[in-house]
Amino acid sequence: MFLYICRELILKNMQMPKYLIITLLLLFGFSNSVKAQFGFSHEIGAIVGPVAFQSDYGVRGDGETNLGNTGFGIGIIHYMNFSYRADCNCYATPTYFNDHFKLRSELSYNKTNLEHFGKWVDDSRTSVFAQQLRGMKGSTSVTNIGMQLEYFPLSIREFSATPGKLAPFISLGAQFSYYNPEAYSTLGPGLGDLLEVTPIKYIDGVTNEAGTVWSVVASVGTRYKLTVLSDLMIDLRWQYYFSNWVDGLNPNPDVYTENKANDWLVWLNVGYIYYLD
Repeated sequence: MFLYICRELILKNMQMPKYLIITLLLLFGFSNSVKAQFGFSHEIGAIVGPVAFQSDYGVRGDGETNLGNTGFGIGIIHYMNFSYRADCNCYATPTYFNDHFKLRSELSYNKTNLEHFGKWVDDSRTSVFAQQLRGMKGSTSVTNIGMQLEYFPLSIREFSATPGKLAPFISLGAQFSYYNPEAYSTLGPGLGDLLEVTPIKYIDGVTNEAGTVWSVVASVGTRYKLTVLSDLMIDLRWQYYFSNWVDGLNPNPDVYTENKANDWLVWLNVGYIYYLD
């Protein structure tokens, strides 16, 4: 069932490079290999929630920018639960690792519409530069695949057997992403090339080309034991991309030092998790 959902998400994003699909298949091949050798149980789930995308649109640290450049994200997740063995329908030999760690695989998608907010585009500003900034619009859609190691400071085994219990966690991992930006100006064509429509700092700093990038992911959250075989989850994620082109903008960082940081996002997601074995 999990692979079927993955396939459906991939088919809806046919521009995804074939090596991203191959990576997905390798991840689940690895999952099955580890299961055969060590034994563990499966969990699957779905997540959804708002995404605040931090990019070269807007002003760093500006509340209006943070609220305005907000999109959405969805995903499907799979866990290796080492505290319970599916091959014998029994608990695993208790160790600190299998009672406090889970390995999470994920395929997710997020999209955010982007524009400039903050003092530089305030209605009181009537300069050509301000008008050009107000005319800049864009979006980016990102498909991510990767793994995170989740740490539960409380006992996973105790949580699994106690409906109504909370299980806080933190996690760290890496993801491989395919991004597809779009940037344009309401003043006319030629954004990134023509001074008539492009703020000077963005000359040669705009692209609509898709690409791939690695990112690091860290999150903090908690599960709520709904039933013996299902959990609810809330998760606050920080994801940092090792590229400044994910949003389609990249002003020269040596000249415009305020735009030296790579693109990153914060995603607050809620999810439902079901135990298969």
